[in-house]
Amino acid sequence: MKKPLIVIAGPTACGKTDLSINLAEKIGGEIISGDSMQVYKLMDIGTAKPTAEETRGIPHFLIDELYPDEEYNVMIFQKKAKEYMKGIYDRGHIPIIVGGTGFYINALVYDNDFTEEESSSIRDELYRIAETEGKEKLHDMLADIDVEYAKSIHPNNVKRVARAIEYYRLTGEKMSEHNKSAKEKESPYNTAFFVLNMDRQKLYERIDMRVDIMMENGLENEVRKLIDMGYSPELVSMQGLGYKEFIPYFNGEISLEKAVDDIKKYTRHFAKRQLTWFRRQTEGIWIDMTGGDKEKALSQIINEIEKRNIV
Repeated sequence: MKKPLIVIAGPTACGKTDLSINLAEKIGGEIISGDSMQVYKLMDIGTAKPTAEETRGIPHFLIDELYPDEEYNVMIFQKKAKEYMKGIYDRGHIPIIVGGTGFYINALVYDNDFTEEESSSIRDELYRIAETEGKEKLHDMLADIDVEYAKSIHPNNVKRVARAIEYYRLTGEKMSEHNKSAKEKESPYNTAFFVLNMDRQKLYERIDMRVDIMMENGLENEVRKLIDMGYSPELVSMQGLGYKEFIPYFNGEISLEKAVDDIKKYTRHFAKRQLTWFRRQTEGIWIDMTGGDKEKALSQIINEIEKRNIV
């Protein structure tokens, strides 16, 4: 019999955290973060980590586990998440994966195998191209071989761009095709995959408001402290939204107002790309959060997981 797995996915700022904690309380769930940034220590405000008060005692995993200069990728996520899931099942609880990094979440849900197709020499060469010729050049290289996948990744995400080129060179298969075939695989879990969404204008307003609140809570100081501690702006973690935009401001190249506007703009673009990605997920059950009725959304989710005999 397949073990149960619940996914609460969706774009940034759509209400995943609050809803997932409410769900965990109702069904005896424990939460694993499916977010590629919340795993880093010292990066709290910009990653919108739930506070201890907000978690209300619900166990959370893959949050605050690595320092910003430690490596984190889809394989590490998948391995650690599976280890945590075993513990959750042993305790008689249900794992709830919560986040917006769809590539990571799918790798777990469909138990994708990445281990055999790796080459550090190819990766190093691609990173050198990004460094010497620019991130756009690397992104153009990906677009030449896999335009569909390139459209789903921002050029700043050098790690994922390089990974897709590396995978193609080693296997001859486009990453977009790999993801489609992986999606056609049957999940080894009894999965309920929910995608939260809302009216785009409402979502963009929430994003702008969230960035303003982050600034009030000390985001600028958080980023400055990381730089002062010696963390390089070139680190994958420091290239995250809400962090990289401060670097030109610290260097005196732009105003603080421009840095904040850039965070809002790039976060809106990111949310749009997230939604595009999740729309490809045929297994996704879409939950409309536009009206802000959390109880209604929670009832919909509980009804669906009861139908699947998850609870």
